[in-house]
Amino acid sequence: MRKDLGVKPAVYPMPVLMIATYDENGVVDVMNAAWGMICDMDKITLALTETHKTVKNIKLNKAFTVSLADVSHIKEADFFGIASGNTMADKFARSGLTATKSERVNAPIIEEFPITMECELAEIVDTEHVYSIIGKIVNVSADESVLDEKGRIAIEKAGLLMFDQFKAGYYVTGEQVGQAWSSGKSLMD
Repeated sequence: MRKDLGVKPAVYPMPVLMIATYDENGVVDVMNAAWGMICDMDKITLALTETHKTVKNIKLNKAFTVSLADVSHIKEADFFGIASGNTMADKFARSGLTATKSERVNAPIIEEFPITMECELAEIVDTEHVYSIIGKIVNVSADESVLDEKGRIAIEKAGLLMFDQFKAGYYVTGEQVGQAWSSGKSLMD
């Protein structure tokens, strides 16, 4: 039997995305954003609130990076979600993480997070119902420790965090249980 739960953001899992930018003084800012997704082969969309320091920085620099948070850095990732760059000037410094400037966009790469998308601002969508940042992905870089023997990202090696909006919990990626475009082929007959 089913039970009605009311209106909930009932999509699971949500990635734990680390959005990194520079402010007007070149200071690194990072925020934790769970409401983001790929929206084309070379684009990502982030549903953010316009008042975030990160959004102001994206508008200023027309660039940002998106890293996938991993279990090894859960404390820092969570901190980036509870501390505001609008009120805590040394937010990134407090994390103890390392930033290097992207060679492709005017945004920092946080070295400790295993997978990073370097993005140029493509568009801001501002309607009555949504405020979204659309980024054009110009490069993806990954730590060699999360690559397989063919140089592809091996999700099972990355220990990536997922956010559970039902219980506000973090979970980690795990075993592969099927193969896309293959697991359902038997139903084609």
